[in-house]
Amino acid sequence: MARNPRRDLLAGLTVAIVALPLALGFGVSSGLGAEAGLATAVVAGALAAVFGGSNLQVSGPTGAMTVVLVPIVAQHGPGGVLTVGLIAGLIVVGLAVARAGRYMAYIPASVVEGFTLGIALVIGLQQVPNALGVPEPEGERVLEVTWRAVAEFAQAPNWTATALALGVAAVMLTGARWRPAIPSSIVAVIAATVVAQVFHLDRATPIGDLPAGLPAPSLGFVDPSRLGSLIAPAVAVAALAALESLLSAQVADGMTVGQRHDPDRELFGQGLANLAAPLFGGVPATGAIARTAVNVRTGASSRLAALTHAAVLAVIVFAAGPLVAKIPLAALAGVLIATAVRMVEVGSLRAMAKATRSDAVVLALTAVATLALDLVYAVIIGFVVAGGLALRAVAKQARLAEVDFRADLPGEHSEEEHALLAEHVVAYRIDGPLFFAAAHRFLLELSEVMDVRVVILRMSRVTTIDATGALVLKDAVEKLNRRGIAVMTSGIRPSQRQALESVGALDLLRLDGREFATTPEAIAGARAHLQGGGALAAIPDQLDRRTAEEHTR
Repeated sequence: MARNPRRDLLAGLTVAIVALPLALGFGVSSGLGAEAGLATAVVAGALAAVFGGSNLQVSGPTGAMTVVLVPIVAQHGPGGVLTVGLIAGLIVVGLAVARAGRYMAYIPASVVEGFTLGIALVIGLQQVPNALGVPEPEGERVLEVTWRAVAEFAQAPNWTATALALGVAAVMLTGARWRPAIPSSIVAVIAATVVAQVFHLDRATPIGDLPAGLPAPSLGFVDPSRLGSLIAPAVAVAALAALESLLSAQVADGMTVGQRHDPDRELFGQGLANLAAPLFGGVPATGAIARTAVNVRTGASSRLAALTHAAVLAVIVFAAGPLVAKIPLAALAGVLIATAVRMVEVGSLRAMAKATRSDAVVLALTAVATLALDLVYAVIIGFVVAGGLALRAVAKQARLAEVDFRADLPGEHSEEEHALLAEHVVAYRIDGPLFFAAAHRFLLELSEVMDVRVVILRMSRVTTIDATGALVLKDAVEKLNRRGIAVMTSGIRPSQRQALESVGALDLLRLDGREFATTPEAIAGARAHLQGGGALAAIPDQLDRRTAEEHTR
């Protein structure tokens, strides 16, 4: 992707406008205040942009991290959260040094979808007290706190706060559908603030005074006597920071052509960001999927965009603190409620639920565990269950083997296939199960195909395929098509079609009649394609539009 500094600056400004209400909202929701969210967005956003492994990643406070921090604040106080962030930063740097980034790719897609759904539910429920205009009730579980907030509202309703929250959420959700180019979140927040000031709505509690700038860096919050009790929550924060950041970077890669992040460097950058943010009073940070997606869609091509985002927020911290202080808390609650709603992609959930029964079970279990237990425990539970169900599926096929993915090379197959290699056609045979444990190796090997015009995927020996395997196969086909390489398939079994159909992979494999019953038919189709010129010119633009739509949050 060619660099365009002017476009990067514009993208950074756009992301900053989108990020401002989110940074304020997540700071308030974490329990450390709006200033903590701004400090995180500025400090962590700048350091992760410089030292991270993605050119397009935007980092800062996120809803998933806020969900983890709320019980830590309740148990250990603000100083404990800052210490947890510091320890987590050290752990993430250690993961980078140990080159653990590559292993994060093995999280099954059903776990990720369930995790995202659970986070969205928790974020939405966390906003209920501010949206109803009642003080934050005591309690460690979000369902318990929500119930108490509703009961308190029933005794003394605050319709002013409720109207502001619902109004902001409605503007954001309708604006995203009808005018996606306009940053509806900042428009809604400004409108709510103006209404509250003009009509003197006393029951619309504002954020309150903010410091005029970032505080001086300090380690005064560290209490050596409490370090032992903070190790466990720090491990949870580090795991979430690593997981969400790498998932966000992977989303950015999928929305672009020619961009590929370095997972270990990304962990290093996120570790440094989390080491520095607590020194300035900031909460732990991760890569932010929503802001990263906005960055990509607005044309960012380098780290300059993410740096510009951090710089603009820094200017707001130093110059516009008095104005930001007047924003009603209910308006920020509305922003986060709308954000939670937009996180839930009904189409993706439906596709995952239809893929296989195992994927549906893992998705539901991960979502429930996220809501009822803890995010990191939820991922672990989902991963373990997904692994157990995958092994069960393989055992039912009476073949416990790793995917055998290899090109048909000289000396192994017929002379006709040898001749195909000289014609820039390569045939791959996939043996055994194609599920999450082997899917990413499949994608990496297939996406490295060089000097080839047609790829034939021979799938008659695939014994098992789950949603992650189907998604990875779809991703590989899209990447090859973008490079002008046609992908043809042969021997897809009826038992594989449900998973492939649910994620949209079959639509790509059927493109221009490129699905065949047998390998000889696929070979004949490849030769006919080459003789006809192989028109794939329109496919990259179609795929770019489709990918951007799928990753919109």
